[in-house]
Amino acid sequence: MEKRRIVITGMGPVTPLGMGKEKYLEGLMRCKSAVKLITHLDASKFSSRIAAMVQDFNPEEYMDKLYIKRGDRFLQFGIVASILAIKDSKLMESNIDKERIGVIIGSGIGGLKLFEEQHSIFLQTTKVSPYFIPMLITNMISGVVAIQHGFKGPNYAVSSACATSNHALATAFDFIKHGRADVVVAGGAEAAVTNMGIQGFAIMKAISFRNDAPEKASRPFDRDRDGFVMGEGAGVVVLEELEHAKKRGATIYAEMIGVGMSDDAYNMVAPCGDGDAAALCIQRCLKDASIQPADVDYINAHGTSTPDGDIAESNAIKKAFGEHYKRVMVSSTKSMIGHLLGAAGGVELIATILGMRKGVVFPTINIENQDPEIDLDVVPNELRKADVKIALSNSFGFGGHNCTIAIKKFE
Repeated sequence: MEKRRIVITGMGPVTPLGMGKEKYLEGLMRCKSAVKLITHLDASKFSSRIAAMVQDFNPEEYMDKLYIKRGDRFLQFGIVASILAIKDSKLMESNIDKERIGVIIGSGIGGLKLFEEQHSIFLQTTKVSPYFIPMLITNMISGVVAIQHGFKGPNYAVSSACATSNHALATAFDFIKHGRADVVVAGGAEAAVTNMGIQGFAIMKAISFRNDAPEKASRPFDRDRDGFVMGEGAGVVVLEELEHAKKRGATIYAEMIGVGMSDDAYNMVAPCGDGDAAALCIQRCLKDASIQPADVDYINAHGTSTPDGDIAESNAIKKAFGEHYKRVMVSSTKSMIGHLLGAAGGVELIATILGMRKGVVFPTINIENQDPEIDLDVVPNELRKADVKIALSNSFGFGGHNCTIAIKKFE
């Protein structure tokens, strides 16, 4: 069978820097942190009281009140991001075969806020909402998007912690590549900045406790990093077979050319410090994309701002790139938007595409003293003009799940 090429024709970011690709780009271009003190709940009892929250989110502009009243916030984010991506792609304005359109949108945690609320009601009344289960399970974003648009192709959710979005995108890529679908709406959503979500990560000492300076808390690759900052939102894109996209006159933002996956097989939450398995993931991606390390201009790093994670990723990049590691630009947009967990890969792929099209690389902000063990070009603090033709996006999740995606400027 002739090799099917896969392109991105729609982007739907819902992020702490803005909703929609235009506002998200404006926020990224400012190179400022979206991290603030938590105000939507009483965080005074927690050791970590900071997060990057989606601002001015009004789901009523996009969706039925049923999903607003009864659905968890992660579900709302995912649906809105999908609507934005599909609208951006102009998919519904074309003569399309809806039986050939799939949806694969996941979440690392799912409906945590709804679970907490319903659990409280249950303890008092032994009752829960009849919508309790369907409105918090991770596959329901994909289900609702199909219902809204009549898409009857492959449809389910992926859940692999912080690698969720990349695994969803990789699965969609393979489905189109092997002819199981012509279009797949794919990505991830997360809304875990809740009482139990904050405390769950805090008790592990995984998140930052820099409450006195929230905007400086997310500092990947900096010597004084102390953990990641929780974020929320969704990142969804429309992946499409090239000839299908060209036939309907779609705008093509970039081409997805390869994926790589591996597992650390090491620890439930800690990355393997030597970076061997993550390097294997990157190498598999390069092989799948039929490119060499010297071909890659930029890597949007997983770069969470955890002491061990950043070292492990740095080691992985060095091993995968060999002598080329010092010339490839590596930055973490998590320094601006925090860690969106299961949604991270989606919003980071969109950021990579936006930068590629704008002719810039977004920086790693809050670099005051770069960790001497991380001697990468981390694009510190300032926007850099660059003609990025090929880029990678890394996502590594609890459980040792690794997934890397390769994209190229569309020619």
